[in-house]
Amino acid sequence: MPVPPLNPMSERPPPTALLTDLYQLTMACAYWKSGTHTKEAVFHLFFRKHPFQSGFSINCGLEDVIRYLQNFEFSQSDLNYLAGLTGADGRPLFEPGFLEYLKSLRLSVQIDGIPEGTVVFPNEPLLRIQGPIIEGQILETALLNIVNFQTLIATKAARIGSATRGDPVLEFGLRRAQGVDGALAASRAAYIGGCAATSNVLAGKLFGIPVRGTHAHSWVMSFDDELEAFKAYALALPNNCTFLVDTYDTLAGVRKAVEVGRWLRSQGHEMIGVRLDSGDLAYLSMEARKILDAAGFGSTQIVASNDLDEQTIVSLREQGAAIHVWGVGTRLVTGYDQPALGGVYKLTAVRAPGRAWQYKVKLSEQAIKVSNPGIQQVRRFQKDNEYIGDMIYDVEIGVSDSQTMIDPLDPTRQKRIPKEAAGRDLLVPILRDGKTVYSLPPLRQIRDLAQRELAGFHPGIKRFLNPHEYPVGLESRLMQLRTKLILNARGRKS
Repeated sequence: MPVPPLNPMSERPPPTALLTDLYQLTMACAYWKSGTHTKEAVFHLFFRKHPFQSGFSINCGLEDVIRYLQNFEFSQSDLNYLAGLTGADGRPLFEPGFLEYLKSLRLSVQIDGIPEGTVVFPNEPLLRIQGPIIEGQILETALLNIVNFQTLIATKAARIGSATRGDPVLEFGLRRAQGVDGALAASRAAYIGGCAATSNVLAGKLFGIPVRGTHAHSWVMSFDDELEAFKAYALALPNNCTFLVDTYDTLAGVRKAVEVGRWLRSQGHEMIGVRLDSGDLAYLSMEARKILDAAGFGSTQIVASNDLDEQTIVSLREQGAAIHVWGVGTRLVTGYDQPALGGVYKLTAVRAPGRAWQYKVKLSEQAIKVSNPGIQQVRRFQKDNEYIGDMIYDVEIGVSDSQTMIDPLDPTRQKRIPKEAAGRDLLVPILRDGKTVYSLPPLRQIRDLAQRELAGFHPGIKRFLNPHEYPVGLESRLMQLRTKLILNARGRKS
């Protein structure tokens, strides 16, 4: 049987519409049964706190979001599975009429999103979904799954890149990643965040990411002698020689690498580098540098790996480590110290067909969990070539002449944007009436955007310890509306 062609955006098969939580479908059934499924709604996807105690995050995952949306439909196989689900009484959970509705369902939503590679902050909508409430509800889980993970990893990669101060970072995490799809998504997100290359060959093929790699300890151990192993590798791949030197004795391994490096040079090739994967990386790198320089291999790089992250890299640099390339795996692709972003998806407005919008807030005993109402947009302001604040405003209310924004968690914290500051709206059209209207940029262009974005912010937001808090707030009239809705919802007179 011939294999069907794969999606041209990627050779990975797209996820099915069943990539959702059951309660999204039970709510969808209830919307349909009650006749409220045609009610129009607005949902926003956002996060409440930066991961890793960071001062910034890198938005990521939009391409996979678009890919999912373009292929969204319930197949006959999906419907057959749903037909077999039962309720507590043993009878079918979903009636045939609802399954027929799902069979014919095609997206008609309007979706706006912040481009990948953009620096983003808490409470800013990364995606705005507007359309029939049943569609927005069903999409929630998959959109969160895609954006949460990739934004987490892109942010981690950007932090690691900041720690190396321009030295290249190689993503080495495939073997420790969270499954096959997690590994691919992590390689892509890490590249957007600033990694120079990946060891993941499939990610290289699918996304065009540069791939890098050399040999493992098993290669050296398969020979009787370390020098013999290096020579055999040099004979096989003379244009790819970075030798892993710590199988037995690291500095002795460096000297043997130098010996093979001299032979490579006699053949018209150069030894690219030596890799350190254990021990005191600061001391060993400095001693290795002395050996290499004394032997005339001043351009040979020292590559370090071994459970590195941004904190370890900063420490090694402070110790004077002579490391030029950083291989980071487990602690990057797993989001090791915070394995989830915690993004959420909230309803902010509803209306019956042809009626006015009703803005909605979700209350909570925790102030950070009280949602923001409206049809939101984010305007980023820049003055003197530096970003000075992000204002979340309602597209129907607009921005007042005062250009004042207020911290929803502390209304006494207010910032007035100077009239001369230039502003740009971050959310751009992605889908209109269910059809893609956004042109996906090349991956390298997204990566470059992330670097330009980071350069536009005060260095304080990139600190690892107590980073500067970049100003983000609600436009004053939206803040007033939010307060009124909260008071009304709590049964008080506003």
